[in-house]
Amino acid sequence: MSDWIIGKHSVQEALRSGRTIEKVLLAEGIHRQSIQGILSQLQEEKIPFQWVPRTKLDQLAEGGNHQGITAQVSSYSYATVDDLFHRADQKGELPFFVLLDGIEDPHNLGSILRTADGAGVHGVIIPKRRAVGLTSVVAKTSAGAIEYIPVVRVTNLNRIADELKERGVWLVGTDGKAKQEYSQVDYQMPVALVIGNEGHGISQLMKKKCDFLVKIPMSGQVSSLNASVATGLFMYEVLRSRRTHG
Repeated sequence: MSDWIIGKHSVQEALRSGRTIEKVLLAEGIHRQSIQGILSQLQEEKIPFQWVPRTKLDQLAEGGNHQGITAQVSSYSYATVDDLFHRADQKGELPFFVLLDGIEDPHNLGSILRTADGAGVHGVIIPKRRAVGLTSVVAKTSAGAIEYIPVVRVTNLNRIADELKERGVWLVGTDGKAKQEYSQVDYQMPVALVIGNEGHGISQLMKKKCDFLVKIPMSGQVSSLNASVATGLFMYEVLRSRRTHG
């Protein structure tokens, strides 16, 4: 089974990460100088590519901005929970995971992966049901981060939450009604940030499993932030806290 990754930056990151690419499609009429580096690498690594009408890429991108280039790759593979712990251990860092309780918008997941890469997250955990997986839209929105951030996809998110707790990870969830603000927690501990669904937030069962429930202070008229924006603030607070107290 294959997927298509869309856009110049996504294709560049796939090439840079060493991912297996089956073929690349380039739009006829594209300014060659803008993709000269990609063309050189394709030729050097003997990766098949062909020039096609731009309408072909429009169909593959389903209305997205493909920038005149797409690449066919094998489907994204998912990591395991053990992979995430191993990654943290290799870096000599306290485990730092993000557990997404039902994110449905691929743009939100892509943005979260992009920020997770910048914030030093060791991996993201998502459920199989009622949530978006790793798609071409997620890859495009992640701006290549999908190649570097391990994603674990599990059947039972609550069971994984219990496993993380048993392995010494503290669960910190977001809740607009929490008394404690997200900046009042000392994140010098193995931590998994729990982020809820765009509309319903964290499930009640997952809330009960969280060791801390925290909120992001809001001063305006809107009661909540976009899921990816809130997750970004949350992740960088962990990074700031660890650098300040580490």
